[in-house]
Amino acid sequence: MKQMVKNYTLFILGLFIASLGVAFSTKAGLGTSPVSAIPYSISIMNHTLTFGWWLNVCSVVQIAIQVLLLRSKCKPVEIIIQTVLAFVYGYLTDFSCALISGLTVTTYPVQFLLMALSCFILGFGIWIQFKGGVAMLPGEAMNRAIGMVTGKRYENVKIFFDVLYIVISAVLCFAVLGQLSGVREGSLIAAFAVGNIIKLYQFFFQKITHQQPQKAIQSVQQNVL
Repeated sequence: MKQMVKNYTLFILGLFIASLGVAFSTKAGLGTSPVSAIPYSISIMNHTLTFGWWLNVCSVVQIAIQVLLLRSKCKPVEIIIQTVLAFVYGYLTDFSCALISGLTVTTYPVQFLLMALSCFILGFGIWIQFKGGVAMLPGEAMNRAIGMVTGKRYENVKIFFDVLYIVISAVLCFAVLGQLSGVREGSLIAAFAVGNIIKLYQFFFQKITHQQPQKAIQSVQQNVL
């Protein structure tokens, strides 16, 4: 029980750090990470709900897709945990955006610097979640479910949907706003950079803990997959 409490505490800490990364990316104004691109773009176009709540809506859709695909193989307890954690993440995202709402960005170099900072913060938050190892957020769990059903590798499914999210966000922004607002060069940079940043954190962790490289890689893969 103590270990479970420790793992969930670590995971929620990772969620908060990741939400800060996403908040900094929105403040930079150069596009968010691919997973957040669609809800952020919709939040710019439609103020009925906050960014965090649009994240929740997308999470519900991703959970529904999992249930439809896995059917009898779907684990109700895992779905419940995913749902709770997804709504916690939505709340934390709104909270993090409010925390830095007073931050003013006026020049492109500052925007780019904030965007780079957001990638490192987001990558650290995701890495912490891996270390918690208790659950997956709906977006990643949906990728896993699609991989299980289609026989495709998880990594390939993730890349496909990251690109798809960016394309859909770009189309929505152009159709409604006539310009790219929710997705820009920062989204593309985040798509390639965050995964490598997570590997960098894992590399330093294994150096500090003297963990064998292969064992360290397997540990992260087990938590992700």
